[in-house]
Amino acid sequence: MQRAELVQAFVLHRRPWEDNGSIIELFTATHGRLSAFARGVRGTKAKLAGVLQPFVPLLVSWAGRGEAPRLIHAEIDHATLPASPLPPARMMSAWYCSELVLALTARHDPQPELFACYRGVLEGLRTDARQEKVLRLYEKRLLEILGYGIAGLEEARFDDPEELERLRPVLKARMTQCLEGRDLRTRDVAISLKQFERSWQGH
Repeated sequence: MQRAELVQAFVLHRRPWEDNGSIIELFTATHGRLSAFARGVRGTKAKLAGVLQPFVPLLVSWAGRGEAPRLIHAEIDHATLPASPLPPARMMSAWYCSELVLALTARHDPQPELFACYRGVLEGLRTDARQEKVLRLYEKRLLEILGYGIAGLEEARFDDPEELERLRPVLKARMTQCLEGRDLRTRDVAISLKQFERSWQGH
């Protein structure tokens, strides 16, 4: 039986399971990406409904056998919780960053460097007015970490708007190649965003 206690994590995606449960796709600092079954986390009386939200740093514990263990605890990681939430106008960009992790990583493959990169891009989307720069830097770094880096970008000037215009199609082409025809789940992302906004408004 595998068991983990108070591991740093983010929720990448969640979908309903049984009457009041969810299957949570987590990105963790030490165990990579994994799915966990969570009971009693949906509904107005569910204590964890407001905790298991995307883009919020968490500490999670799980136990069980097989590929998908049972989530037994989750709490907000107040030590790393940003002072302000992600601006609504940046939500879709943050979902895009999460979708890339979902699409390009394997389950149970520890990626501590990518976890730090993901945390960093969320912070950048919260605080940096230059959204385009934040996203392109994230794409570049993600590709490098996963072994798909593009030669010649070491000296790229991401602060230069004209340089960003040149880099966008280059990064997009490599990302498309890595995705191998898999579409990002834009419809699921839009639905999840609406659910998140309703949940946020209710707190």
